[in-house]
Amino acid sequence: MSLRLQITLIFLAPLLLLAGLFAFGLTLPVPHLGRDYVIRLMLPDINQPVDLPDIYGPEDRSRPLIVIDAGHGGKDPGASGGNRREKNVVLGLALALRDRLVDEGGIRVALTREDDTFLILQERPEIARRMDADLFVSIHADSSGEVRGVNGASIYTLSAQASSEAAAKFAERENNADNVNGVVIDGHSQEVSDILVELSQRRVQENSSEFAGLIVREGRGSIRFHPQARRSAELAVLRAPDVPAVLYEAGYISDPSDAQRLASEEGRAQFAEVMARAIRIYFARQASN
Repeated sequence: MSLRLQITLIFLAPLLLLAGLFAFGLTLPVPHLGRDYVIRLMLPDINQPVDLPDIYGPEDRSRPLIVIDAGHGGKDPGASGGNRREKNVVLGLALALRDRLVDEGGIRVALTREDDTFLILQERPEIARRMDADLFVSIHADSSGEVRGVNGASIYTLSAQASSEAAAKFAERENNADNVNGVVIDGHSQEVSDILVELSQRRVQENSSEFAGLIVREGRGSIRFHPQARRSAELAVLRAPDVPAVLYEAGYISDPSDAQRLASEEGRAQFAEVMARAIRIYFARQASN
């Protein structure tokens, strides 16, 4: 249960109890009122981490930690194609990658969600930051709408300037996911956003770009990539200034061949193999540096 929900329930519970009693014509006997009656509300400790996911793999904290984010979830289904929803397809990919990395050993793995849970955009990179992750990978599947013949995977990194009009539209759609689903979240001011992007570009963007390049290199011949495989945009889910991060667009769920590949056991295994190999090479390079 999230911290905000806990606090909300604490304050609403007495009101709901009284409303229920009033609705049924019941009353609470109160002998007398005075200073002897004190209501104490136990609030969660603000210094105590809440709702951080489990970590799989070795217990050695010196081992690198990757946080895998399955996009969308809960009341936010994401894109759809046929009878498939993005939130389910990408969760299957995230779980396959987790299992592959854990089976191979040596890397700690956490998932922002392991079921059909709704998370707001800001929570996803914040989880990686609070866990002091070494790498953050957000997995999505796009839709081309009515346009046919658009398929293939692509990798996004953070940039204040979108690499193309398509990348800009994708970022706008993804960054508005919270509002589309009825949750209004106040974003950062433009000045803060600029600072976040600048910090990321200075200190982390180089590592993010290196990892994106490794995914393309290791996936060549195994994964079908979009003609524009490397993209950049100002994506809210990548705004963790101190954590290298990429958004992996696994394919187009609106394309029957892509959708079938991504939802199949063979397709998930192929994705996990390529991505796990790129992750291990990336961490090996970081260790050598």
